[in-house]
Amino acid sequence: MNIKLAYGKEGLFLELPDAWDVTVIEPRYIPGLSDPAGALASALRTPMAASPLAAKVKGTDRVGIVFSDITRATPHGIILPAVLAELEHVPSENITLFCALGTHRPNTIAELRSMFEMSGSPAIADRLLRYRIVQNDAFNPATQVHVGCTSRGHDIWINRELAACDVKILTGFIEPHFFAGFSGGGKALMPGMAGQRTVLGNHDAQMIANPNATWGITHGNRSGKR
Repeated sequence: MNIKLAYGKEGLFLELPDAWDVTVIEPRYIPGLSDPAGALASALRTPMAASPLAAKVKGTDRVGIVFSDITRATPHGIILPAVLAELEHVPSENITLFCALGTHRPNTIAELRSMFEMSGSPAIADRLLRYRIVQNDAFNPATQVHVGCTSRGHDIWINRELAACDVKILTGFIEPHFFAGFSGGGKALMPGMAGQRTVLGNHDAQMIANPNATWGITHGNRSGKR
């Protein structure tokens, strides 16, 4: 029996003996939206229980847009242009793109380009690369600012330049994650744009060992409390 696993860029092939009693479990396929860019524009202009994104940002604001690094297969080529389209009243020099590395290594220019081209195009990548891009450096305290302490006693150190922005926009995909129950949202900020001290404090043995620190749990997940 030959099985192809969705792994990496090429996939991973397994060859199992035909005599084995094998059950292959596959996810239920759900087709993507026919117009994802249009759906994003609609969501940003008519969000649930909130004002449109454009109405929340003044033309004089300093705006920081946080995006995931190369370890997250996120369609930046669709998401970032949709967000930027709502910020046309903001001068480009007032907008900074922040790569949420957490404690990962910096992404190369070639990697950034490949990320921006995902579900996008070379032209979109060229446009995004013209913005100022700051990659989080969790290991350099000089790039961080202390903004408080969590209820669990962990000091919160966040990228200094992002903290100085008047408006902070977090992007990313959502998937089950044992910390905070799901990825995305606040995790783009911590650990994405946090200092090493904060990341290690929030990921210590006591937090990881808590029985509520598991996939899909949001209420009572100690690791999700900031």
